[in-house]
Formats: sequence, C-alpha cells, structure tokens
Amino acid sequence: MISLASAEPYGDKQIFGLHEQVYLPELGVSLAAKLDTGATTSSLSARNIKRFKRDGESWVRFQLAWDKAPEQVYELPLTRISRIKRRADDVDPEEEKTYSARPVISLTLHIGERQQPIEVNLTDRSAFKYPFLLGAHGLKALGAVVDPAISMTAGKPGLSPTATPLSE
Repeated sequence: MISLASAEPYGDKQIFGLHEQVYLPELGVSLAAKLDTGATTSSLSARNIKRFKRDGESWVRFQLAWDKAPEQVYELPLTRISRIKRRADDVDPEEEKTYSARPVISLTLHIGERQQPIEVNLTDRSAFKYPFLLGAHGLKALGAVVDPAISMTAGKPGLSPTATPLSE
C-alpha cells in the first residue's frame, strides 16, 4: 500500500480547473471547455453533420454549433463511429436504442502549455454552456488532474510550436 503522505501526488501531471480555454488548430478555434472525468470521451458541439466518402475513405462534414461560432464548413477524415450511452430520460421507447452513434474525428487539443492529439465525437451541444467537453480519455492523454474548485486557471492555450507534446 502506498502512503499518500510520502508519495509524490502529481508527478508530471498538470492541474486544470473544471473549466478551461482550449485551442483546436485543425479548426482554428479557441473555445471554453468543461473538463469532465465522468465522461469517457470528448465531445465538440457541431451541427449539419454528414458522413461521406472521399477517395474511398470515410470523412465527415460539419459546422460548429455555439453562439458566435464560425459559419465555416469543415471536412475531416472520420476516425470511427462511437456508441454513446444515452441517459434514461433520453431513450425513445419506440426506437429501443439505449445509445447514439456519433462520428469521431482526431483533433490536436491545446490546453495551457500542453498539446495532445485526442479523439472527439461530434454532437449538438448548443443547449449546454460549454461547446467542448474534455472527457477522461483526453484528460489521461494530457496528464491532467482536475480540481473542480478552480476554473480558467491554465491561461490561454500555448498556440506556439513550443507547446509540450505528450506521448500516450
């Protein structure tokens, strides 16, 4: 058994608040994010989501969905389709599906002075306060520790090439 009193609590991990500013260079946007250790995956608010084929490969076309989001249409390779468990009050009894299928793309996430490629599913989060949800897989890849008592403490994401890339 490890004694917490003698163990170094965070090592090379970085403490972030419950909400932080993130930058997604592939999309050219900086936006507010909620860091959620209870969510497995990360989600980006998007609308008009359409899957299509390009040169035999699966791609996805979408627009960002939040107030003052750029009107631009984005096209990125589709990484995979994820199955997200629905909340009990979100299940249509006629449909009998307890999950929703969401397209997943790979994006480079910049937060504070860290950067890391992560998988992000696309869904309309416009009803939520934060257009980006950083889930447990992304937090782990970033070496992040979340302190829910603080918010917006990491500063503007390191947009320069000197941001620290992390390996998985």
